[in-house]
Amino acid sequence: MSLSPNLVLRRLYSNVSTKVCAQKYVLTKYFQGEPKKSDFKIVEEDLHELKDGEILTEAEYLSVDPYMRAYMIGYKLPTDMIGGQVAKVIDSKDKNIPIGTYVCGAFGWRTHTIINGESALNKSLDLPITVLPDLNPYPVSLALGILGMPGNTAYFGLKEICQPKEGETIVITGAAGAVGSHVGQIGKILGCRVIGFAGTDEKCEYLEKELNFDRAFNYKKCNIRAALKDGAPNRVDCYFDNVGGEISSTILSQMNQYGRIAVCGSISSYNDTAPPKALIVQPALVFKELKMEGFIVNRWTDRWQEGIDMNLKWLKEGKLNYR
Repeated sequence: MSLSPNLVLRRLYSNVSTKVCAQKYVLTKYFQGEPKKSDFKIVEEDLHELKDGEILTEAEYLSVDPYMRAYMIGYKLPTDMIGGQVAKVIDSKDKNIPIGTYVCGAFGWRTHTIINGESALNKSLDLPITVLPDLNPYPVSLALGILGMPGNTAYFGLKEICQPKEGETIVITGAAGAVGSHVGQIGKILGCRVIGFAGTDEKCEYLEKELNFDRAFNYKKCNIRAALKDGAPNRVDCYFDNVGGEISSTILSQMNQYGRIAVCGSISSYNDTAPPKALIVQPALVFKELKMEGFIVNRWTDRWQEGIDMNLKWLKEGKLNYR
């Protein structure tokens, strides 16, 4: 996501150690249904002058991801809005991170951030701050997509939890999203049959024609069980679950013995104001001896660069596509 026109970046000086006034989004109300502008306010924050070892960054891209909603429930209001960001270093007192360097980190929805340079080189953080390499000819915004947290979520979630084998069938819900679309492409790279569910015909066409999914179905229009019998005649070996809900229960019932399920999210319930109806999944788990595992990508922070490097390699080889 590019910065909103209403959030004006105020660069006072570059390469000059002076105070900067940052602007940031502050969440003042918990979301009820769809997020609204009235849930936020924009607040100014005076930043201190740079100290030795610190860098000043200016935001160029902010992320908007489904996980944010679930996380914000645990914060006491008012609170700064969380989120990933690609930012450019506009002032530096760290000799290892010069002005003009791009960094990516969980800085939140704000215009300017002061960071200790050592933290940008520390790979043990919950979500590492990444000093971006030269991505030319690709846009730096990919550090919030296939070369960042969503890309690593897809890479590690599929390879480490689903552990697909060549020739197996993978089903993905939320398949046109940042994570789901990437999971499907990795599945194809690994030699699997890939089936996706998305919410519009246009998204399904995109999955099949541009991302080479074997089949894609509009879950709003199709019978899920019939779609699975059509698209996955050998049933399902791996299920990458981004949405939860009733569709997941149906997919589990169509899985093969010893199938693997990676539970990445529950988008279907994020905007609900009432608790969702509980679904019974135990019979499929027990009688098919399925393995179902939820995960958060922070688990692989010690291997963060591995995921980025592999996704960049596939991108350069023309095996990955993106929007």
